[in-house]
Amino acid sequence: MRTTPRIIQAATAAALLAAASVQAFDLPWSKREAKPAPVAVSTAAPLPQLPVGTAPNYRAIVQQFGPAVVGVNVEGSRRANVEGPEAELMQRFFRGLPGWRGLPDAQPFRGQGSGFIIGDDGLILTNAHVVKDAKEVTVRLADRREFSAKVLGADSATDIAVLRIQAKGLPTVRIGDPRQLMVGDYVLAIGAPYGLEQTATSGIVSAKGRSLPGDAFVPFIQTDAAVNPGNSGGPLFDAAGNVVGINAQIYSRTGGFQGVSFAIPIDVALKVRDQIVATGRAQHARLGVQVQDLNQALAESFGLKKPDGAVVAAVEPKSPAAAAGLKAGDVILAIDGETMAQAGHVSSRIGLSRPGDKVKIKVWRDQAERELEATLGSARGADERATETAATSDQGRLGLSLRPLTRQERQHAEIENGLVVQGVQGAAARAGLEPGDVVLAINGRPVDALDDVRRILDAKPRSVALLVWREGNRLFIPVQLG
Repeated sequence: MRTTPRIIQAATAAALLAAASVQAFDLPWSKREAKPAPVAVSTAAPLPQLPVGTAPNYRAIVQQFGPAVVGVNVEGSRRANVEGPEAELMQRFFRGLPGWRGLPDAQPFRGQGSGFIIGDDGLILTNAHVVKDAKEVTVRLADRREFSAKVLGADSATDIAVLRIQAKGLPTVRIGDPRQLMVGDYVLAIGAPYGLEQTATSGIVSAKGRSLPGDAFVPFIQTDAAVNPGNSGGPLFDAAGNVVGINAQIYSRTGGFQGVSFAIPIDVALKVRDQIVATGRAQHARLGVQVQDLNQALAESFGLKKPDGAVVAAVEPKSPAAAAGLKAGDVILAIDGETMAQAGHVSSRIGLSRPGDKVKIKVWRDQAERELEATLGSARGADERATETAATSDQGRLGLSLRPLTRQERQHAEIENGLVVQGVQGAAARAGLEPGDVVLAINGRPVDALDDVRRILDAKPRSVALLVWREGNRLFIPVQLG
């Protein structure tokens, strides 16, 4: 059976390693020999040749900073993952039957990960998932000394935890600037995969600013340095020996390393560190919008030349975004002068700000740029929702059969206007609209009757952008009309 690749956190409980399994699927492969393609002559200036001997001295990095990398061993207890409606149903069904003892109590577990010392006063950074549910945390140094560690705080939103051990004169790492990293730069990871301490692996930066499902606040550094279970929380060094990230996740179909790993930029971790040390917890800001990526068709629908930016699909009532004047259909181009090339950039930029911060937001609205100012609120566990791009359409040329919403449907979905999609064909089908979708607006104009749709289509646009309600989410879908 085909399965989708998973994002896997690199820490794991040692007792569960042998039992863990992930279904893999075969990839098609052809033995046909590739014929050489004709080479086009380029007039571009050649890239400058790197001086001989500029490869990073990994040996020196490991010798100098390896002693600051630690193993993190945890012990705790954790309830079986049985909760919610399923747990209630089990209790009702089995209660009173002979031998039923209720749902299982918390079970003890042991886990391991990595970390690194950032202060000679014993301050250590690692991943929050490494120490989750831990009652005892033990830090093992490269010289085999062990210390009991106190968890000063852990932030699940960024997966950063701060520990402290009582020791002096400790080796420390040197902090770098991940903003200076470029795709193709050399990197080095040190950690304890599968408990094998002081393991060093190398690679290059594959991409920057990656957004991953469930991690809206973190613009990950993607590398091909081998990272496996147990590496979580370990440092990622640049070619000069500076820590630029914290290894956190891998992308895998098997549960092990497959050439794609992700690190949290160290500047993100330090912002969280500062808050945890000062107050014991980290706060994250909230704007109150749902955003999605642009594609070329959607960009053309909004009159943009290229698909750079994030489309506002929904604005929460009484949110900082609403107070600032943001509207569904706005395209966020920049925040405080920093370009927002995709939806994930908006989520991380806002999430890593603090409640009360003021930000200037450049948006594209009605074929022109505008600048708005927002005072950010507190996330309190809610993040900016970035949705994946989908596709939809409308009636007539759009290929949709539509009807008005009933009063009950409006109340149930908590929407004020819209037309329900009953049938899909033609342009709408190609775009991906589905029966049951609710079309809320076309090209930013709300629709509540079939005449609203006809008036928009009478202008014979080549493409339209539909704001659609689908299963509680709002998203824009571009439709090419020819």
